[in-house]
Amino acid sequence: MDILFWTSVVLLSFIYLGYPVLIFLLAKVFKKVPQQPTAEYQPTVSIIIPAFNEESVIRDTIQNKIEQKYPQDKIEIIVVSDESTDDTDSIVESMISESSTKISLIKQIPRQGKTAGVNKAVEQASGEILVFSDANSMFQPDTLEKLVTTFIDPKIGYVTGQLMYQTITATGVSLGCSSYMQYENFLRKYESGIGSVVGVDGGVDAMRRDIFTTLSADQLPDFVQPLSVVEQGYRVVYQPEAVMLENALSDSQKEFKMRVRVSLRALWALWDKKSLFNPAKFGIFSTQLFCHKLLRYLAFFPQITALFSNLMLLNEGALYQWLLVGQIVFYGLAFVGLQLTKKERALPKVVYLSYYLNLLNIACFIAFVQFIRGNKIVVWKPREG
Repeated sequence: MDILFWTSVVLLSFIYLGYPVLIFLLAKVFKKVPQQPTAEYQPTVSIIIPAFNEESVIRDTIQNKIEQKYPQDKIEIIVVSDESTDDTDSIVESMISESSTKISLIKQIPRQGKTAGVNKAVEQASGEILVFSDANSMFQPDTLEKLVTTFIDPKIGYVTGQLMYQTITATGVSLGCSSYMQYENFLRKYESGIGSVVGVDGGVDAMRRDIFTTLSADQLPDFVQPLSVVEQGYRVVYQPEAVMLENALSDSQKEFKMRVRVSLRALWALWDKKSLFNPAKFGIFSTQLFCHKLLRYLAFFPQITALFSNLMLLNEGALYQWLLVGQIVFYGLAFVGLQLTKKERALPKVVYLSYYLNLLNIACFIAFVQFIRGNKIVVWKPREG
């Protein structure tokens, strides 16, 4: 039983602390320097915006893309409305007639989900570079330029930018989202330094048009498309200067549902792309995918075994008793965080980190159960935030 306990502890420590240290050290030794962008490199761009009932944000989002510091004659904006029932379509149509920038609207009827919409948009896209934006993604003025000019390096096939949360409240979910994203951006920085990043943001991404892979409707484009790029021998890199602003979500139920959905679709993506776990063919990227994604999504396993094996070892000495006290404190802080979040009370850092980490792992557990049952998700309501 003690072997099970210490194996669980070591595994959890590696997932959250050991892997970041490993990737940091590897990046220092094997750092790849990309070809530097130049102002002369300005390929044509198709900005794709999937939307479902986004009347409150769609005008601002399109205007935000029109105002990017990039030649407007090299930009086209394609909005895919997934059978929206509000004024999304009419707002886009009015902007088509008002703007000198090329804007088009694809009405996807019946509803088929984001992935099917992106597939349709790419069929119509004429740009050399595809840029993916969520309906509520607000780019900084030079974000498009920073994304696109990164492709001057012919070895780069996919670029993801930096998501920065704004209007962060002091609640557990909001602070947890922000801290989690800072942690992910740290990993992306150093993963990009040794080859390719494993995870991307989805709302501030770009890729070469000629290597786009048509996906099935149930696949998660933000996850599967970058993996397909790696399969084709290109790099997926992180461009921190391409910044997207988004409001952090403060509702714990909505955040939890979103995490379950994303985790379930990510597990299916890992299953679909399981050939990438072959280190003989994909080298260090296979290790990154295993450590950063698969182990992370399954971290609830060692978390559970660490707790229950600790309970079984209580009579083995004071060390195990104190370790159990530590675990109880950890879960107690998470419970306090849940109660304070419900009341929209401000949280100390140790409380919201405990709360948000447990929220993530419970969401992964629920997603894993659904994965085992064969459940898949195609359409959903957009995240509010």
